[in-house]
Amino acid sequence: MGETIQEIGPDPSLLLVDDDEPFLRRLERAMAKRGFAVEAVQSVAEGIARTMARPPAYAVIDLRLEDGNGLDVVEHLQEKRPDARIVVLTGYGAIATAVAAVKIGATDYLSKPADANDITNALLCREETMPPPPENPMSADRVRWEHIQRVFELCDRNVSETARRLNMHRRTLQRILAKRSPR
Repeated sequence: MGETIQEIGPDPSLLLVDDDEPFLRRLERAMAKRGFAVEAVQSVAEGIARTMARPPAYAVIDLRLEDGNGLDVVEHLQEKRPDARIVVLTGYGAIATAVAAVKIGATDYLSKPADANDITNALLCREETMPPPPENPMSADRVRWEHIQRVFELCDRNVSETARRLNMHRRTLQRILAKRSPR
């Protein structure tokens, strides 16, 4: 089932833009094994610079980067190379932004943590077909837990503020935060 849907094509250039270095390095190795000519960068500025110098045929871009929004890289790449196939990676709190990314030219978006097979399938999928569903999607409990953790971090780990924003009782939130993450 981990087979790619389509061949990479004559230009295997792939730009990876993500500020999570361990994830970026793992993905870089995995995509190189699949035959892509990978360039990996960690910021919007570097992503735009690489796009302007050598626009790649493929790109995997994280939406939230330390120095800005990955959509800026998507826009520049679309300008320089309209046929580029772009997959945007997003956290669970940014689905609306991911939809905006598709509207400005991204081929698809995937929720983090996405694995190399899912990313490859999304990059190489033909327009008229949908990529196959992920092999091991997160459980609904895990998605909920990830969302709660994300809001908790965005509220600077303030339990009261997180509970208010999630419209949940403070004690309920404390119980959820004390438990291990579901599978």
